[in-house]
Parts: sequence; structure tokens; C-alpha cells
Amino acid sequence: MNDLAPLLTPEGRALLEEVRDTDPAHELAVATRLRRAHPAELVSAALGQARLRQRAVAKFGEEDARRMFFTPNGVEQSTRASVAAYRARRFSELGVTSVADLCCGIGGDAIALARAGIRVLAVDRDPLTAAAARANADALGLAGLIEVREADVTEVDTAGYDAVFVDPARRGGRGRIFDPEAYSPPLSWAIEAARTAPRAAALKIAPGVPHEAIPDDAEAEWISDGGDVKEAVLWFGTAHAGAEEAGPGQVKGAFRATLLPGPRTLLSRGLPDPAVRPPGRFLYEPDGAVIRAHLVAEVAEDVGGGLIDETIAYITADEHRPTPYATAYEITDRLPFNAKKLKALLRERHVGTLTVKKRGSAVEPEELRRKVLPKPHGTEAVTVFLTRVAGAPTMLLGHPTTGHPATGHPAS
Repeated sequence: MNDLAPLLTPEGRALLEEVRDTDPAHELAVATRLRRAHPAELVSAALGQARLRQRAVAKFGEEDARRMFFTPNGVEQSTRASVAAYRARRFSELGVTSVADLCCGIGGDAIALARAGIRVLAVDRDPLTAAAARANADALGLAGLIEVREADVTEVDTAGYDAVFVDPARRGGRGRIFDPEAYSPPLSWAIEAARTAPRAAALKIAPGVPHEAIPDDAEAEWISDGGDVKEAVLWFGTAHAGAEEAGPGQVKGAFRATLLPGPRTLLSRGLPDPAVRPPGRFLYEPDGAVIRAHLVAEVAEDVGGGLIDETIAYITADEHRPTPYATAYEITDRLPFNAKKLKALLRERHVGTLTVKKRGSAVEPEELRRKVLPKPHGTEAVTVFLTRVAGAPTMLLGHPTTGHPATGHPAS
């Protein structure tokens, strides 16, 4: 079924409620029973929507996911609710009261913007996707703030809106698209649309975007949630906000890394690369957003550390200075890479739980774990870093000093 309309009828809504907690293992039996009283196509559509809603809980939370309508692509590509809410707050803090949300998908960002009190024009050219966005605005009681329009975003007049948000399609028939000019619409078009926005604009792009592709008049922000990098955003028109936020010596409107929950934001200060030094007592693993934003130097300065290798984003220091932008480990051993020596050491230390991390090593963590700890019997937990120190393959053993500062949970 390519149409949401039957699911929006009283019969469709009642069927959705009936199948919402269906266990996939029992789906065939449920479908067989329901087809005695309902059209087979409607039953299939309801069960398919129930599956999508179950998957969407991780992004939208159970309360919203149970009421919303999804497409398979919408579940995969929509913005996580926590990230969308953060972005909506930024728009609100910039004084934005209306946003043209171009390539709105199923409406994840439009929902967050509306909940921040911002009027939204949500545009998508795919009929089913636009229908889902419209149904979601209605289901969550936000139809008064969200106008959904099925149209080509390049043909939409956004002159009546304070700001523009563009989330170009970055997937094609062969998977992810890495060339920004192959986005739909192309990044160059989105940048020009952003520059015409009266107050501010934001463009969602892939986290791996080359820094040289970032326009000089844009602020680039990398966002992680719970330690996982979710997206990068190019902001336009934020200079006055940067002036308010930046401290002495900080570069305004350049690069930033934002960690959720929080939020905690690290701004670029234009620092040179940190010096390389021998490993000290502590090793810091910067958050992925910090690394993507090229702000490792800022973290190194904050903790009084240097790099273990000029090409590796691990920071080392002699004392522990807690930072929300990196997980700190106390290092107990430094060894040249040797699987047999590692296996013997783990046996000697009665290690039962081994976490393997790597940066600058070709060794696969799972393969090494099976080789050096095939039958865990001990109770101790150890983290081993497979990396390079001054160019030499090295193993650093240690354990987290505390929970991950950004979440309060033990690092893993």
C-alpha cells in the first residue's frame, strides 16, 4: 500500500491500535486472524506501520513513535528527536519565529521547531513522505504551526520566512552519496538558499564533509548524541550569536562540536596542532564530534596534554583534568604490539572483560579479543588501545577513570 489514507480512517486507526504491540514472531498468525474481518491490504499496511513504529522508538521515544506515521526511509533518515530539539532551540535563540523546512521528510525537524513555538513550512516532493509529515503534524497536535506542502524545494518561495533549514537527500540507488554536489538538491543550491534567508539558516550535511568544502561565511557544527556522531550542520547568520557565546581568544562562527545530552559545546580557538609527547599516566579519547570538528587541540590545551602520535587523535597527560569532551583512561601498561604477550598479561591479571579500541591500527578488535581472551575466567576489566606511539605499533592498557562525562554512564 503506497497511501497512508486508509490508515487514517477510523477502521485503519483502530487496526493500528490493535496491532501496535504485535511480536514479529506472531505476525503471521495475527495477520491471518485479522484478514477475516478487514481487507488484506489494510492488515498488511497496519502491521508494516506497527513494525516501523517499533523501530522509531529509539529516535522519537515511545510516546511519539506510537502516534506517528512512518515510511521505511523516514525511519532511517529522519533526525533523532534530541538532535532536532537542540537545533530548534538554537533557531529560537537566534530570534527565529518562522522556518522553511526544505526536504522535510516525515517531519522530525518540523515537529521540534513547532514545539519550540516556531511556525513551519515543511516541503517534500515525495507524495507519501509529505503525507506522513502532514499526518504527524496532526497526530501530535501541531497542525496549526506546520503547513506541509508537496513540491520541489527548488521551486518554493521562502521569502516570507525568517530562516531556512535544508536537509538534502544523501542517499541514492547505490547507497550513500559522498559528493555534496550529488545531494538532492545539490549543496551549492542549498548554500545559496541559506544565504538569502533574512535571519538564519542551517544545512544538514554528512559528518564526513571535507573542511575545505565548508564556505567561509558558514559556521560548521558537528553533533554527537550519547557519544555517537549523528550529523554536521552548516549555520549561516549566526555571527552575532557567536559573539555572545565565544570567550576571550575564541574564533567566532568557525567550528564547534556539540555533545548531547547537555548540550555541551566546544568552540574553535584557532590553536595549532598539539605537540607530540611520550604517553603519560592518562589517555584521553576525544568525542567523535570533537575529532570531526578538528578541535582535538582545544581539548589537549584544556587537559594540559599532547598527542601520542602526530596522526592519532589520542591525547596523553600526566594528571587527570575532567572534561566533557573526552573520556579519560588511567594507563597501567605500555607494550609493543604482541598478541602473545597480551594474552599472557591478561591471564596473569585475571581479566574477564576486555574492551578493545583502536586508532591507527589495522588489527580488528573482535579478532584480537577472540585470540587473547578465548575463555574469560577472571573478574577484572581492562581496556586495550591498539595504536601508534611516535610511529611504532603499541598497546596501551588501562581503565576509565570515571563514567563518560557527557552521559554519566561507564565508558565502554
